[in-house]
Amino acid sequence: MNSALRYAAPLVLASLVLSLSACKKPEADEATAPAAVAAEEAPAVVAGIEGQETEKKQVSYMIGLDMAKSLSPIKDSLDIEVMTEAMIAHFNGAEPKLTDEQMIEVQQAFTTKMQEQAAAKAAAAAVENLAKGAEFLAANKDKPGVQTTESGLQYEVVRAGNGDQPAATDVVKVHYKGTLLDGTVFDSSYDRGEPAEFGLNQVIPGWSEGVALMKVGSKYTFWIPAELAYGESGGGPIPPNSMLTFEVELLEIVK
Repeated sequence: MNSALRYAAPLVLASLVLSLSACKKPEADEATAPAAVAAEEAPAVVAGIEGQETEKKQVSYMIGLDMAKSLSPIKDSLDIEVMTEAMIAHFNGAEPKLTDEQMIEVQQAFTTKMQEQAAAKAAAAAVENLAKGAEFLAANKDKPGVQTTESGLQYEVVRAGNGDQPAATDVVKVHYKGTLLDGTVFDSSYDRGEPAEFGLNQVIPGWSEGVALMKVGSKYTFWIPAELAYGESGGGPIPPNSMLTFEVELLEIVK
């Protein structure tokens, strides 16, 4: 379940409580008692924060800001005045307007609504992404140097190599960069500063087919249709039905 939907303190609050509980008071004696009392009474004030000159204000603002960040994904569904009312009532020991059972009921109903909205949004995005990918590939296939395989994979030889060609069961060492249709880089071995190794029978179909066309030392650009990539489910930063572009350098066949 989304952490923003849980009736629990934000992570920073849990961390704060744990750190405080871990600090055990030293045994009081004549030598340590004055220092311990002084430490307990000294305010933990961070200097230079305008308008927040006391420990209470700084801690309160920090907690409020952290809660706001945690709840940002659902901010349009929240009434801040009602939230404040509930907190003040609870801190003052007033009788809550919701029982524990009602809280669970409201939470479950809201969670179900958010899940349905997310599913509808993903379905609409999948249809749109598929159409945009098909439109791009239809135009791209006629560009100079672009070749299309029987499966619909498109590729261009950027640099031809003269080494061995991998088999479907080989492990290869490659440098690569993957981008979405809008140019967003979602994965790059270049950015990580080191090449990657993949088994060609353990990656998406477009990769398996495309890299098998290469020879060691070559560099290709691949345009992979959604059905040869992550399909309707997408994956991680890749939206559903995304057409993907990969720049790939085949460095080595790892036996």
